[in-house]
Amino acid sequence: MTNLVYLYLLAPLHTGGTTQEGNLLGIARESHTDLPYIPSSTIRGRQRASVDNRVLRTQLFGPDLKDLDNQEFLAEYQSQTGKTITQLEQGDVWIGDGSLLWLPVPSLSHGVIWISCPMLLRRWKRFNPSLPEIPAESYLTNAKKNQSGIYLKDAIINSNELKDWKDWQAFIPQHPASQGIDRVLVLPDHHCVTLIQMSLWRQVKVKLDEHKSVEGGFRYEEAIPPDSVMYFPWGVTSQANGTRESSQTAFENLLSRQEIIQIGGQESLGRGFVQQWST
Repeated sequence: MTNLVYLYLLAPLHTGGTTQEGNLLGIARESHTDLPYIPSSTIRGRQRASVDNRVLRTQLFGPDLKDLDNQEFLAEYQSQTGKTITQLEQGDVWIGDGSLLWLPVPSLSHGVIWISCPMLLRRWKRFNPSLPEIPAESYLTNAKKNQSGIYLKDAIINSNELKDWKDWQAFIPQHPASQGIDRVLVLPDHHCVTLIQMSLWRQVKVKLDEHKSVEGGFRYEEAIPPDSVMYFPWGVTSQANGTRESSQTAFENLLSRQEIIQIGGQESLGRGFVQQWST
């Protein structure tokens, strides 16, 4: 069984990418779409660090090298779970990558509009087959139309090309954090990808020496903007023999206790705060 956890970004979220181009420190991106995402290892590490009980942490996420070197802990783990650990192995819970669902972009005509595309909506619909069908029209919106069109940060949408979408609310994960999402726009995949790239949060950073003078050049750091909506799947692994139900319940309780968590880098700058909830 696959479960979903939703993430509503309360602050810019930076997850380090694999490359750095020039003076731009990028974020993790999907290789086939170039869209930002949160690697499952990042989410898993954050969730693992939230568990204080060492036995439960090992049961859910597997042991680390320190666990294997601690004979007292290994005996305690065997006593409580009935399992013996002799090597590094996966835990009872698997966690998938965090995918983007809605991203806010500034609009001169409508303030803020959340954008998505059929590809992202179809990806989410795979986990929610009961959702209404995604319409085939190119542009769909519930935002108020006007004769001059919709002015986004780096694009102008002709109002004549827009179609009303009566089922748009079914595609907004319901939670108090997401209640402010009331203007949405579904773009063709290629237009949406381009607009998302142009709407990422960027900050210029410089390094100061001991005299408070700029040392070297400046750099840009990317982040997924606040008020974005993302999600990640999780479930119990097939090897969780005898502990499947307890691990499922334990991880659900962990999620419910940690309504706001911090994911990614730059924690000292207040980056990466997200509201999470599960379904």
